[in-house]
Amino acid sequence: MKKIIAVIGNADAKPGSEKYELAYRTGKLLVDNGYRVQSGGMGGIMEAVFKGAKDSSKYFEGATIALLPSFNRSQNNGYSDIVIPTGMDLYRNVLVATADAVIMVGGGAGTLSEVANAWSLKKLIICYTSVEGWSKKLANTRLDDRIRFENIPDDKTYGANNEIEAVNIINEKLDLYLDTLYTGIKKY
Repeated sequence: MKKIIAVIGNADAKPGSEKYELAYRTGKLLVDNGYRVQSGGMGGIMEAVFKGAKDSSKYFEGATIALLPSFNRSQNNGYSDIVIPTGMDLYRNVLVATADAVIMVGGGAGTLSEVANAWSLKKLIICYTSVEGWSKKLANTRLDDRIRFENIPDDKTYGANNEIEAVNIINEKLDLYLDTLYTGIKKY
C-alpha cells in the first residue's frame, strides 16, 4: 500500500511564487518516489503540490487526495483525484494531519493547527527552512516536552531546505514513525 504524505502551507501562495514552486516540486518528487499526496484540496500550496504530483512521470490515478472543508465537491483545486468533502471547515485540519508524514511549506494559523495535530498524532514532520512562515520557525524543534518515541532520541520536526532533502528525510525516517501509531490520549 502506498504511503500518504500531507503537504500543508499557505492557501494564498500564488503561481510563480517561491512557496508555490517549492510545493509543486515537492508533489512531483513525492509521486516520483511512489507516495500519494494529501492536502486540504483548495488553492495555493494545496493546488501546487497536486499539480506537481500530476506532472510526475510516475503519476498514477489516486495519487492526490483532497480533504475539503465544505460539503461541496466542486470546490477542489481541479488536480484532485480523490475528493472527500468533509463539511468540517477548519476542523478537517486534523484529518489532513493523519497522513503518514507531513511536509510544511511556510504557513499561517491554519497550517500551524495542522502541524500541532500532526505532532500530537506522532507523525513525522518536515518543515521547510527556505521559505518564510511557520515552517521556518518550527524547523528542527520539538513542539512540546513529551517523549513521543523511546526509539527515536532525536525526535523533532526536521528542517529541509528543498524537496530533495525533504523526500530523503521521509525515505530515511518514515518507517521509524510508523512503528508506533497514535492510540489516543493517555495520562503521562
